[in-house]
Amino acid sequence: MDVLSDVIAVMRTGRPRSAYVRWHAPWRQEFATVPGSAGFQVILRGSCWLIAPDAEPVPLGVGDVVFLPHGSGHTLADSPETPATALACGPDDPAYSEPFASDSVDRTGDGGPVTVVLCGTYRLDPSRTHPLLRDLPDRIHLPAAPDPAPASAPAPDRHPELRAAVGLLAAELEHPRLGTDAAVPALLDTLLLYILRIWFSEQPARGNTTGWAAALNDPPVTAALHAIHRDPAAPWTVAKLAAEAGLSRAPFARRFAALVGQPPLGYLTWWRMSTAARLLRASDAPLRSIAAQVGYASEFAFAHAFKRMHGTAPGTFRRRS
Repeated sequence: MDVLSDVIAVMRTGRPRSAYVRWHAPWRQEFATVPGSAGFQVILRGSCWLIAPDAEPVPLGVGDVVFLPHGSGHTLADSPETPATALACGPDDPAYSEPFASDSVDRTGDGGPVTVVLCGTYRLDPSRTHPLLRDLPDRIHLPAAPDPAPASAPAPDRHPELRAAVGLLAAELEHPRLGTDAAVPALLDTLLLYILRIWFSEQPARGNTTGWAAALNDPPVTAALHAIHRDPAAPWTVAKLAAEAGLSRAPFARRFAALVGQPPLGYLTWWRMSTAARLLRASDAPLRSIAAQVGYASEFAFAHAFKRMHGTAPGTFRRRS
């Protein structure tokens, strides 16, 4: 698997949740901070404002996507001046007791202009948080158009793949049919993939020179990362990873550490132990089998490395999980 696909597969836990919600102005909806989660908002119709405690209000139009990789609290409203019209929405909100909700009820009843929002959340496992996600800002705004356009005007198709995923997901939530319970989780994972892919691909233009945004746009480092993720059990050395990157050993090691934030073999060990933790949770495979899958010929050596990183033995970790 490539790095981004692997990260998404490993970091998420449980089923994602989503809702198709319609508001009539005036309205203001707060969304609570939810540690260990990532959320998104997509404007399907009308317009609104994104309001956060530490930033100026941001106008949102049709097709705009807001991604909150750290579950940060925020507010959507028809106007920054509109007072609160509902309690803060959180994971236990009874309005969204179903994993995939379609709410077509006017939540204010005042009959003003309509805004339709596709919102959702992904539950993440804090023990498996990849540094790629930790590097992300609190809020990522992907406008539908390079410049603000009137809410009623069709926006240029800036991100066609993302737009297609949004359209399919909205259709499933607005009109549930046979197979919706299978389609929605797959579309939510696809939406997350497209959001992250677009954000990382746009970073070179913003002058990022270090961190995961730079690493994923650096062909030699990306080649080494893909090699690790493609086969974490391989007997990798710095020299072998440098060969994958097409560089000599010392320049590769410096380049990798500068962009990723840790040496090549340090990242390899971290990823092996993260993969082992997922396998321990998701399967009943014997420890010797899991050890082999992450590159350890000895079950004892694997247990020692696992305990050093996770603070507990693999068997105890599995029982607690």
